[in-house]
Amino acid sequence: MSISRPDHQRVVVTGMGVISPLGNDVNTLWEALLAGRSGVARIQSFDVSDFPTQIGAEVKDFDPEAHLGRREARRMARCSQMAIVATMFALEDAGLQHGFPDPERVGVHLGTAEGGFDMAIHGMAIMRAKGWRRVMPFALPETLPNMPSYHVSQFFKTLGHLGTCVAACASGTQAIYEAAEFIRRGVVDIMITGGTEALINEFAFAGFCAMRGMSTRNDEPERAIRPFDAERDGFLMGEGAGILILERLDHARARGAPIYAEVMGGATSSDAHHFAQPDPEGRGAARAMRWAVEAAGLTINDIDYINAHGTGTPVGDAVETKAIKMVFGERAYEIPVSSTKSMLAHGMGSAGAFEAIACVKTLETQTIHPTINYETPDPDCDLDYVPWTPRKAKVRYTLSNSFGLGGQNACLVMGSMNGAGARP
Repeated sequence: MSISRPDHQRVVVTGMGVISPLGNDVNTLWEALLAGRSGVARIQSFDVSDFPTQIGAEVKDFDPEAHLGRREARRMARCSQMAIVATMFALEDAGLQHGFPDPERVGVHLGTAEGGFDMAIHGMAIMRAKGWRRVMPFALPETLPNMPSYHVSQFFKTLGHLGTCVAACASGTQAIYEAAEFIRRGVVDIMITGGTEALINEFAFAGFCAMRGMSTRNDEPERAIRPFDAERDGFLMGEGAGILILERLDHARARGAPIYAEVMGGATSSDAHHFAQPDPEGRGAARAMRWAVEAAGLTINDIDYINAHGTGTPVGDAVETKAIKMVFGERAYEIPVSSTKSMLAHGMGSAGAFEAIACVKTLETQTIHPTINYETPDPDCDLDYVPWTPRKAKVRYTLSNSFGLGGQNACLVMGSMNGAGARP
């Protein structure tokens, strides 16, 4: 069962690009996820010797100056640099690297949790050490969360909708869902969307260490993130950018674009419970999942795979499991569930974008990537988490979950375009 929409209200993915801890192109990232490789290692960007957590998933081999030039790169926060370069890759993938037929019909809507926080830290350090006159004039505006969207729009000369979704850990997922709705409403034909984050710094580490939220398995970084495992002890920080090009189906077909998957629908909800802890009954997460499936015009029997929020926190994973069972009932035990964060760590605003891309690749390849480090079963986490090895499966529709600080819940449903069961 699905809603019958005309082609001009159907939204598809026609391009993808990434800057990630496991590679800076989509195929490299996907191969790493299938192989169960971890991007977690000891932090290199600052001295972590005094922190209880000393590991995370940093982006490697990223040289923004090679793409943007030294002058432009130094004026931007790291999250904006990564967003622009990932967008370059996504537009090339979509066959739009030479520009747009109508820039007024192209929009940008990105998600980020904190934006250019690195510029704030650097600017304050300069001010304290050398005085206000040495602070760069762009230091303050570059801290604003809307700057990645601005930079992408300015760099690629889009003239349509410009927006930013700031929803903590749910930012990337919510941004993609909202971007699709702008196309469905007829506001634009093409949207550049996804998420970006560069929050691996001393202050963020200090904050999360003070909250006691991160794993302290410093001696075994690749085994530290253990979603749904009985011995899980917390999440780890990641970073990067994931960009998707969304397009109206008839527009994509008219220009002969590659079509990877369909964005069926999504939903958001609030826990209205606690700024950091999820509703212990999982009711907010369950509402977002149920509403997303309904918005896609589907039933719970149509979902073939769930990309879990799955951060590896003791409370969060158990609550997400409870919420999945609340929505899907006994069928929850039949649906494969896996956590991309088991390998990429938690990229905050970029996490949902990476996970949406993983869902697209699942639909395209009919293969589910594993959850690594799942070794000791937890009676409170008793679903099929696809441990350690990838799995071939018939996947028509995917559900991706993102649950964040402040009780933010966002879920996204995608459908196959390769004949596996989605609408033709």
